Order: sequence, then structure tokens, then C-alpha cells
Amino acid sequence: MIWNEKNETMPREELEVVQLARLQAQVERVYATVPYYREKMDAAGVAPGDIKTLQDIKHLPFTTKDDLRRNYPFGLFTVPLDRIVRIHASSGTTGQPTVVGYTRRDIKMWAEMMARSLAAAGVTQKDVVHNAYGYGLFTGGLGAHYGAEEMGCAVIPISGGNSKRQITLMRDFGSTVLLATPSYTLNLADTMAEMGVDPSELKLRVGIFGAEPWSEQMRTELESRLKIKAVDIYGLSEVLGPGVAVECIEEQRGLHIMEDHFLPEIVDRDTFEPLAPGEKGELVFTTLTKEAFPVIRYRTKDVCQLITKVCTCGRTFHRMPKVTGRTDDMLIIRGVNVFPSQIEEVLIGTEGVEPHYQLVVSREGSLDTIEAQVEVSEEFFSDEVRVLEGLTRKLQGNIKDLLGISCKIKLVEPKTIQRSEGKAQRVIDKRNI
Repeated sequence: MIWNEKNETMPREELEVVQLARLQAQVERVYATVPYYREKMDAAGVAPGDIKTLQDIKHLPFTTKDDLRRNYPFGLFTVPLDRIVRIHASSGTTGQPTVVGYTRRDIKMWAEMMARSLAAAGVTQKDVVHNAYGYGLFTGGLGAHYGAEEMGCAVIPISGGNSKRQITLMRDFGSTVLLATPSYTLNLADTMAEMGVDPSELKLRVGIFGAEPWSEQMRTELESRLKIKAVDIYGLSEVLGPGVAVECIEEQRGLHIMEDHFLPEIVDRDTFEPLAPGEKGELVFTTLTKEAFPVIRYRTKDVCQLITKVCTCGRTFHRMPKVTGRTDDMLIIRGVNVFPSQIEEVLIGTEGVEPHYQLVVSREGSLDTIEAQVEVSEEFFSDEVRVLEGLTRKLQGNIKDLLGISCKIKLVEPKTIQRSEGKAQRVIDKRNI
């Protein structure tokens, strides 16, 4: 089902006319209302009137997370606080929190983006939506909630945690759709097994998973263990929250970007020059319709590319492949770029390995080392030493073949790696850098 057929199937020429008009209006607006944007544009020698084509966006300065932190808390808002109806913020675990605000119109637009996303994943008004994304300052819970309500679904606002109760309520309430991070969903699958609950006892048929990178191997694992269809959704607080892009249930070959509201670019990670469709680089977004907190050329740090071929589902928006890594999640180990999701592909695709792992990065002398701490299944862990040694060698060899670096493997007992109730902490970096 397509939620907004007129907009989501708009001919490309018509869409680009809409995008340009909205881009021009947005640039004029931030220049007039946000001193920080005005100063950056003046320093770059560009004025709102210089934006005459979509390609002219390349003349505008980028916005980064550091810009948001410098203007904490409300310095980039374009409206006074009496027009703000919602404030969200990042956790601030790696620095000053980034704060985002929404007007009533922003909330209405956000609800439509999530309704579009749910519809693309095959959700209908008849579904019972079990929303295990975290509620609170994190955008996931409330963002998904409003979209499901907009669609007319029955929503269970369960949030994260208390996994046994979650399974009980799924069974008792007849939940058909699960919204959660993929790592917490693994936790739910483990809990289900501990409780002796067969997935066939539940009515779940689709899971919509986001908020962290996850691999195709993880998709296979989730679908196999929960007997559902696993769909990827993309968003980030600085641009909106969940609902910026989503896979369609028909193809699942890239996530459709809601291009009438978010203008995507791919830029070179070193020169920051725009790249052609199909080339891989850093994903950049400009919000075209947000009122309270628009961003101009926001560098997401997600590594991606654009797919311009029109999907068979009928949506005409450009697509992006599943994001498998971020430049700020990227580890550089002895000169090799390593993303956690690449190691995840090897681990989850290996018999006897559970989909729970952590990467520990250390420095020995002048050399960086990486160790994958990996849970193994009960049967393997209780097996003889030579079997575990064989599994260790196999994992080391497969990682070396894929990435070209040596990775220590530490096999650990089942259920020893801390479970996530939200985004998983995959990397522990012990280097003093």
C-alpha cells in the first residue's frame, strides 16, 4: 500500500520543481531567522538569491553535529519557544546533547512520514503495533507512535525493557507488528526461547527495525527466529527522527527516501565534493519543510549511495542501500577501515555463533588490535576444546579474508554479553586517542 500516492509516485520532473521551490524558501527562512546560518552563508559568500537550481545547493555551507552543540540548546531554532510543541534530544554520551524542536506542523508532517513508512512495510489500519522503541527524549518511540496512530492502528506504547512482560503482552494483545531496534529484538527472541514461547504462538508478521546499522545476516537471523518479515527504516534526530527513508515490502532493495521533504546528497568523504548517483560517500540531508529546526546540508556521517532506478513498487523517490556503517563508527585498524557491521556479517553467518558480540579495540605499543568477543551456542560451548579452537580459527580466517586484518577471537559463554534495551554498544575502544 502507498500512503500518499500523489506525492510518493510523483514524476521526477514535477518532484524536482517542488524540491527547488521548497529549498529556496527554506534557505531564505534560515538566513532571515538564524544568525548562525546567516554568518556561515555570508562567510561562504552565498546569499539566498544565489540558489537558482538544485545543483546550486553545493554552494551552501554544511551543517555538522558540532554546529548543533555550539548552539545548544535552542540557537538553531527558527521560531520562538511559544511555537514549539515538542523537544527531543540526543543522549549526549559523547559530548553536548543535540537538541531538536518541532512545531505542530512539524509533528503532523512527521506523523505522515511514519505512516508512509508503515504502509511501505505492509502495515494497515487493522494491525496491532507493539512499539518497543524507547519513549522519552529519544525520537524513536514517539515518532513511530504518532505515525501508527495516524494510520489508525492500535498502538501498544511498551517502550524498551521488561522483556518477559513484552512477550506476554504480544501474545495476549495479538500484536502483529513489532517496532524496535534490531539488537533489542534479538534480546526479545532470546527471552521468548527462555520462556518456552514458540513464535508461531504469536501473531507477529512484520518487524520494522532501525536506529542502528544492521546487516543482511542479522535480517536472516531475525526472520528465522521470530518467523516474521524484517524491514529496515532509517532516520536521525537532527533531520526528523524515524521516517526519513524505509524499505518497501515488495522489493526490499534499498530504502525509499521521502524526497519531497528531505533533499539527499552524496559527497566525497575527503573533499566533500558532490558525487554522482551510484558513487559511495557520505550522506547529506537538507530538510525542505521543517519549521522549528531545519538543517541545511547536514552531514549525517552515514556511508551510503543513491539508487536512481525507479522501484517496481511504484514509488519514484530515490533509494539508499541499507546503511552498514557510519564514519564516526568506523574503526581504523592498522590503516584498514573497519565497520562493526562487516564483522557482524562474518559472525552471524557462522554455525555455532550467537548474534551477540562486542568488539574491543586496544593499543599494544604502537599497534592497534581488535578482539571480537563472541557468544557461542550452548552445544558448542559444552563441546570439546578442539571444536572451539576450530571455530576460533574459522572466524579469524573469515575475518582476515574479508577485511585483510587479523582479529583476535574470544569465545564466551551464552548470555554473558550485556543485552541492549535500545541501541547496542558494539565497540569498546580502550585506546587513548
